[in-house]
Amino acid sequence: MKFRRARGNGAARDEIFINLASLIDIVFVLLLFFIVTTTFIRENQLSIELPEASVRNPVISSAADRLEVTISNDGRYAVNGRVLPESTEAALMDAVTAESKGNKDIPVLITADANAKYQSVITAMSVAGQLGLSKLRLVTVESEQ
Repeated sequence: MKFRRARGNGAARDEIFINLASLIDIVFVLLLFFIVTTTFIRENQLSIELPEASVRNPVISSAADRLEVTISNDGRYAVNGRVLPESTEAALMDAVTAESKGNKDIPVLITADANAKYQSVITAMSVAGQLGLSKLRLVTVESEQ
């Protein structure tokens, strides 16, 4: 059906107006509901035991074309066998920068003691990432099966 619009003699057209105040009120009520009912605490419900690695074809590369970061159980770092005087992120970054000589394609082997703090391993990975070294390997021992 086709309706004709009334063309009045100079009559003003009614403006179309949508009242958004009630819509905004409903959105705020929903937002408050979701904020109140959401839990912000992540509960650790899993007991995690780290897996052992079984190596079928180990990757062996010469010592000249890799960078090895060793982490002891007390959190001390060594880069390519050279123990660092300080166990700080800045000292580790300086040593890795010196040993990598600007080569971003060099593989980084992170060898950590089984009792080393997890934060020490993450710090080593973070330093490698900040320097643009993306080929990271975590060294493990073969599980006895």
